[in-house]
Amino acid sequence: MSEPKVVVVTGVSSGIGRATAEKFAQRGCRVFGTVRAIPSTSPLDGVELVEMDVRNDASVKQAFQLIVARAGRIDVLVNNAGVTIVGAVEETSTAEAAALFDTNLFGILRTAQAVLPQMRAQRSGRIVNVSSVLGFLPAPYMGLYAASKHAVEGLSESLDHEVRQFGIRVTLVEPSFTRTNLDLNSPHAQSKITDYDRERGLATLAVANSVSGAPEPDSVAGTIVEAALGSWRMRRAPAGQASLLSKLRRFMPAGPVDASLRKTFGLA
Repeated sequence: MSEPKVVVVTGVSSGIGRATAEKFAQRGCRVFGTVRAIPSTSPLDGVELVEMDVRNDASVKQAFQLIVARAGRIDVLVNNAGVTIVGAVEETSTAEAAALFDTNLFGILRTAQAVLPQMRAQRSGRIVNVSSVLGFLPAPYMGLYAASKHAVEGLSESLDHEVRQFGIRVTLVEPSFTRTNLDLNSPHAQSKITDYDRERGLATLAVANSVSGAPEPDSVAGTIVEAALGSWRMRRAPAGQASLLSKLRRFMPAGPVDASLRKTFGLA
């Protein structure tokens, strides 16, 4: 009888990460879920919580050393931890942008660099990076978040080419809006420019309406688990709006895509 897969999921305190960790546990995997503070996190059945801050090099290294010491190996890494920000590009400070990239992009760089030596030694592994439909589509008033997810997509494709010689594959999951605290409580850029107020307000309302009618994290979690344990594909979009947007981006001319996007966000 084969041993269960050892899976690490980052950011399991709530939302997609929490639902994903639960699904892996239900599939019989040994699951480690990372959080910034264990005392403030509700326990998860079948999930071993590990404190880790993806923004801190030492914290990431220590967490992965602990997991390997406990389990002996890591078969799957799911990079789910992420943050967002709402605001026009002109309104977003370089400090706010740097903080966003420190989690969304450099966090993935840190965890990948921490897990790859062990995966290379065992000549197998799967890294699943949670991107977004905004990783291949623009989004007015979410420009820096979209930029960070575009960067995640480029990093992931390049990394997959580099590590497949060792039996390791990297894959992307690209969800659309999901009913999570990340989408419901997006912080805004601190410096606001009044010229953007009208359109920013329309775009923010459109996002809120999309989130209110969005699916629960469970559907995205299922796609992540299949991306990790199933046959390899570079990109996987959950069924529904994400899958539709992926097809539209690939097959429709740029003009209609642009017009449809502006209509979605309530822009003239």
